[in-house]
Amino acid sequence: MTDTVIYPIIITPTESKDCRYFVEIPDVDGFTEANTIEESLEMARGYIGEMAIDYQDIGETLPPSNKTLPIVTDPNALVTLIDVNIDDYIRKHDNRLVKKTLTIPNYLNELAKERHVNFSRVLVDALQKQLN
Repeated sequence: MTDTVIYPIIITPTESKDCRYFVEIPDVDGFTEANTIEESLEMARGYIGEMAIDYQDIGETLPPSNKTLPIVTDPNALVTLIDVNIDDYIRKHDNRLVKKTLTIPNYLNELAKERHVNFSRVLVDALQKQLN
């Protein structure tokens, strides 16, 4: 898979108070909404990144990068390019579970079993705390 893809996006203001911008990502037939221009860019990146994960799961790849801006008739629309480092996005957001084997002292194992401790949850929480 290519590290980075680039696609045009169209950000159009809406009349809605709930979501101020409608974001279209034509190359992947995608749509999302946001409240700011900055959020629009992040939502578009997230949409493309999630599509990459979905495509990876079924053995497909995203369409090739496209740096051609579409012609838009709405004078209020913002048309720009968005880049997404796919490998980086997948590394940070892939929530598939991976089985790991670990070794702990027996007394901790027994105590944790008595207290019905979820080992996986404790390990995930500890790793997130350690790595963030």
